[in-house]
Amino acid sequence: MSDLFRLDGCTAFVSGAAGHLGRAMSRALCEAGAHVILNGRNLGRLKDFEGELHGDGFSAESAAFDVGDAAAVRAFFGSLKRLDVLVNNAVSMTPKPFAALEPADFEKTYASAVTAAFEAVRAARPALKAAAEARGEASVVNIASMYAAVAPDSRLYARPEQASPFHYGPAKAALVQLTRHLAAELGHEKIRVNALVPGPFPQNSVASGDPAFAARLSAKTMLGRTGAAGEIAGPVLFLASKASSFVTGTALAADGGWTAW
Repeated sequence: MSDLFRLDGCTAFVSGAAGHLGRAMSRALCEAGAHVILNGRNLGRLKDFEGELHGDGFSAESAAFDVGDAAAVRAFFGSLKRLDVLVNNAVSMTPKPFAALEPADFEKTYASAVTAAFEAVRAARPALKAAAEARGEASVVNIASMYAAVAPDSRLYARPEQASPFHYGPAKAALVQLTRHLAAELGHEKIRVNALVPGPFPQNSVASGDPAFAARLSAKTMLGRTGAAGEIAGPVLFLASKASSFVTGTALAADGGWTAW
């Protein structure tokens, strides 16, 4: 059964690879045997992470460009001959309170989460199709959020800057629906498209800096705790690999039961 989760000989692309969950997902794909292309806008951070992965014996390379730049996306993916796994993880968002939000804030977040994912899949389609023809399948994993399914509980957030902004959840909800449309479009080419829907995965600094807030988040899950970054590895590897070979067009929650109450 463990062979189903292996990605030996495969190439994977992860946007937002140097971020909190991006690092965990990239490392998981590396550990499964994939060569991972690390994407982000900060070349220095990508190179530092790439060096860490190389030091651990993994195969990775950095590709620094903004996935919101359609021309850059088309040029990069158009140069790939084969791509087995595409993880659309990046999102660009400036947290703002309700009264301060402008239409441009929604446009920026939607463009980075939804339009960028669409452009990446469309540009990568020939490379994904080549992988599917060679290996029997290719996989796209769109990283959404629990706030694509439910609204934030304002009682959790003692400070306004802690709350999930209004322009984040709606964009992630659109990404889930885009996932279904892409799955329908690409299924006949053996390209699977799924959404991974993380719940509360706060950085360690949240628990140490505001333990009361961390405790409130924990109490909202059925497991009574928040997720550690490494716990995203199993779900993303499941969706990326042949372990989920008959799974497409779905949204997989990894939220400790947050959205199932």
